[in-house]
Amino acid sequence: MERHNLTTVSEFYLMSFSEDPDLQPVLFGLFLSMYLVTVLGNLLIILAVSSDSHLHTPMYFFLSNLSLADIGFASSTVPKLVVDILTHSRVISYVGCLTQMSLFIFFGGMDDVLLIVMAYDRFVAICHPLHYSVIMNPHRCILLLLLSVFVSVVDSQMQNLTALQVTCFKEVEIASFFCDPHQLLDLSCSDALIKNIVSYMVGVLFGFFPLSVIIFSYCKIVSALLKIPTPGGRYKAFSTCGSHLSVVCLFYGTILGTYLGSSASYSPRKGMVASLMYTVVTPMLNPFIYSLRNRDISSSVKRLHFWKI
Repeated sequence: MERHNLTTVSEFYLMSFSEDPDLQPVLFGLFLSMYLVTVLGNLLIILAVSSDSHLHTPMYFFLSNLSLADIGFASSTVPKLVVDILTHSRVISYVGCLTQMSLFIFFGGMDDVLLIVMAYDRFVAICHPLHYSVIMNPHRCILLLLLSVFVSVVDSQMQNLTALQVTCFKEVEIASFFCDPHQLLDLSCSDALIKNIVSYMVGVLFGFFPLSVIIFSYCKIVSALLKIPTPGGRYKAFSTCGSHLSVVCLFYGTILGTYLGSSASYSPRKGMVASLMYTVVTPMLNPFIYSLRNRDISSSVKRLHFWKI
């Protein structure tokens, strides 16, 4: 296989979903619609939270920031995909690839850390309700948000620096519709040790650790709920966790399905569809999950709608 020196590689080629010219308008309309729904839905959540004083609580503060991260997460990949379909081009520059990868990792990390913070918020609210306002004070909420930003920046730059160390590529076609960090490192013809170390570190820090914290939090929450004598009280307490738990299952379920799937049955097309699930579908569904499963958000959105009319 021909090796390309970094000094001669100025661009990469992304994989397209289909080369059929008749399908291009359909794909363009589909992905553009999904992106617009994602942006408008999450903006509606942010607007509802900011305009309703009843929602000025830590839980909805983190929710609005999660919606903002979802917009950035989808915006890091989908606009480029839509433009590529429209222009029939699959080319992305080397600098553009690293930029897209950095933004993708940053906003994905924000989603990841904010889901942990929201699990901690629900843990404090249900297991320590009398101390909730003291523990989750405004200063601590801001500190947790800044911590999520810091962790995401560190993760983004760490993987970016790892990619910059690559001095040789086996080929220039990335087996995805965006500059997936995993796929980009797979193109490297250098020693696989560094790639494996980075992959395992990212998997532990942004996969195993977050899931462990969230599972631990919900074990404590369920234990506290079982001590509530009435079923109605248990349902009311847990209802505030339903939306968050649904988003957690959707977010981590699609990611784990993508990266932990069987290598024997893996194909680039299947990988692209799986990546589409967590990069586009999950951010698009989050506003609907919170609107349908959360009465406060649903009521605020309805009031916002009537106010606009």
